[in-house]
Amino acid sequence: MTAPRPIILGMTGASGADYGLRLLHCLLEAGWPVQLLLSKAAQIVIHMETDLRLPGRPRDIQHVLTEHYRCDPGQLRVYGQDEWTAPPASGSALAHAMVVCPCTTGALAAIANGNSDNLLERAADVTLKERRHLILVVRETPFSTIHLENMLRLARAGAVILPANPGFYYRPTRAAELVDFIVARILDQLDIPHALLPRWGEQPSG
Repeated sequence: MTAPRPIILGMTGASGADYGLRLLHCLLEAGWPVQLLLSKAAQIVIHMETDLRLPGRPRDIQHVLTEHYRCDPGQLRVYGQDEWTAPPASGSALAHAMVVCPCTTGALAAIANGNSDNLLERAADVTLKERRHLILVVRETPFSTIHLENMLRLARAGAVILPANPGFYYRPTRAAELVDFIVARILDQLDIPHALLPRWGEQPSG
């Protein structure tokens, strides 16, 4: 059986670090290799919003997260924003898809304009030019006209705009369930099976 291509997960400094960390957990648990691109602002937000404490260097972060999620050695790779020789920077390095979760409107604008000023932006640019699946989990409200125009531009280029807007029709009682709602929608877009929440029309189990 051929090993699956890696999924690139970018995390920016938007509020909502739990969305990205829960997605990372689900991907690793499902056996997918993940290439994690963390901005410095994302590390600060993770420190502010969660109990997870990450070191400064990418290789040290990789070690901490590998132990934290108890994933297979080599399943998770963490790259710094200036590692231009990392696989996500090149279209010749195959990937299944890329998700930016959470995605700031600043990163949204940079990707919409092809800036490629850091590895995350370059990886997103590569994903678009290679016609691979790019999912942007935008975490901002309200949206300005500039934000909306950037989203429209990216949607026309083939990206999926998936704002972090959880639903309430299944009557969540914990914040973790709201996080799982968004992560479930991302996994659906990636065509990865999950059981995070009941489908519309299905009865919850238990």
